[in-house]
Amino acid sequence: MSSVTDPEATLNAFVNTILPNFDYIVVTTAFSASLFTLFVVLFALSTKESRRRLAFRLNVLAICVVLLMSILTGLTNGKAVVDPYNPVSTGVCLAAVVLTVFPPLLYDSILLTRLFALYPLSSTPLNTLLKIFAFPLCVKCTRVVVLTLFLNEYIRSAKVEGLAQGATTTWFRNPNLITEWTMQIADNLYSVSFFLYKLHVRTRLVKRARGIAERIHQIFYIAVANFVFPLIVNVALIISIMTDPSMTTGASLVLINNYVTIMGVMCATLWFSGSQWVRTRDEPLPDPAVFNSLKPCFKGDHVAGGGSKSSIVFVVGKGSVASGTPSLDTGMGPKQLTSPEKEDMHALV
Repeated sequence: MSSVTDPEATLNAFVNTILPNFDYIVVTTAFSASLFTLFVVLFALSTKESRRRLAFRLNVLAICVVLLMSILTGLTNGKAVVDPYNPVSTGVCLAAVVLTVFPPLLYDSILLTRLFALYPLSSTPLNTLLKIFAFPLCVKCTRVVVLTLFLNEYIRSAKVEGLAQGATTTWFRNPNLITEWTMQIADNLYSVSFFLYKLHVRTRLVKRARGIAERIHQIFYIAVANFVFPLIVNVALIISIMTDPSMTTGASLVLINNYVTIMGVMCATLWFSGSQWVRTRDEPLPDPAVFNSLKPCFKGDHVAGGGSKSSIVFVVGKGSVASGTPSLDTGMGPKQLTSPEKEDMHALV
């Protein structure tokens, strides 16, 4: 009887040992497949103009980082499942931990770059920039400090107790991790709230324009989603680390936090690239005959009260386009809704 029980107990113990590693592999594989698909779609819908933007390049960098994290996490946990007596080196494990806890800083920084669309560096006074970006920069510096302290504590514990036991020891109610996730909530809250507030202020004059109001609503929903979903994961992480000494659930949530954050940022860029791709395909090719028949006709000045106003009418075939006239569709003048302002609606994401 004991000869039957002992192999069963050994098998159950082995399964219980590798079960957390198997959970991490499932989480990493599922989210990595989704992220890679979005990555391919992002490049398929991107244009030359969108690929030159800083947000697009930062998204590509962030995706490469999270995919590298997925590879190292899968290698570390896969080795523990198929060959538990010959694990990967300590350096690979530490690299996987670093790429798991630090990248959310990069993802949140991409969200912060949206504010540069509202406050360009070239035209915004230095004092205004300091007032706007002082708080998020201080928060990010605090996050770097607490994550570094956590990493040092984990390395010290790993040298004494081993990698697996050291991670469990430093997990439960760790003040550095709790501070990091709290700061991430504050960081996202500030960036999204300030962005939405300035978006509302800057776009009040164009609410009556066709298409622009709908685009503003889409930007609003994307920005809110970029805050709400990471907020839910961060709250779940804080609850888990405070109540569950075992880090199996918490480590899975840490991985999910990386994927949810980057997917939210990526969806905003993907929406912008898709909009530009549709606009590029919908624009008709210019007809040389039309430009050849373009004839400017200068009308006389109308003087009233010492002021003068001149207008130019371009005659194309039977139609004409007059510059300086208000838009009939929106009831707004050219100063209220111009092409650069329409482009800013795209640049905000």
